[in-house]
Amino acid sequence: MTTPPLQQLSDAELVLRCRDGQQAAWQVLVQRFKRLVYTVPRRAGLSEADAGDVFQVVFSRLFEHLDRLDDPAKVRAWLVTTARNESLRQLQQARRFVSLQPNADAEDSDAADEDPLHALADDAPLPEALLSNLQQQDRLRCALDQLDERCKTLLTLMFLQDEAPSYGEVARLLDMPEGSIGPTRGRCLERLRTLLLRL
Repeated sequence: MTTPPLQQLSDAELVLRCRDGQQAAWQVLVQRFKRLVYTVPRRAGLSEADAGDVFQVVFSRLFEHLDRLDDPAKVRAWLVTTARNESLRQLQQARRFVSLQPNADAEDSDAADEDPLHALADDAPLPEALLSNLQQQDRLRCALDQLDERCKTLLTLMFLQDEAPSYGEVARLLDMPEGSIGPTRGRCLERLRTLLLRL
């Protein structure tokens, strides 16, 4: 019987391989969840550098806690919760630093409403809806990364921009006939759908 590629293993199976010391499994695990983990601090308002620090801390802790995860199948939720807690810690540190600076009392009365801490301060596990949304975004990015460059660029232009360009603009950017954009988009979406079903 042929052993499936590591990329096709479930989350729980990957964790078990990591526990057995398989370096390749650890690399696949990090690759699978890196964007999901990075999304949490960025959504909290942390800079790219600080989000990178959160990323390092989260995966270091995962490595340390691999043998203590109660349910390896829930590693995704564990990572998101840990990333949220570490983001909260960094935000609290930043706020304490700011409070020591001159003119800290001169903040607008609306500052509390804009404070990212308010979005992360709850110690309860992430709501299922938010966790599900983050997971779906992560799967979509992973699937997009597996498409050929033409499909990836086309779908990004048409669906992942704040304002979708016209067919004429897409045709010019991708150097393709305007009439072929619709059929090409359909084929690309079908490939994306197939990839999402595998993830």
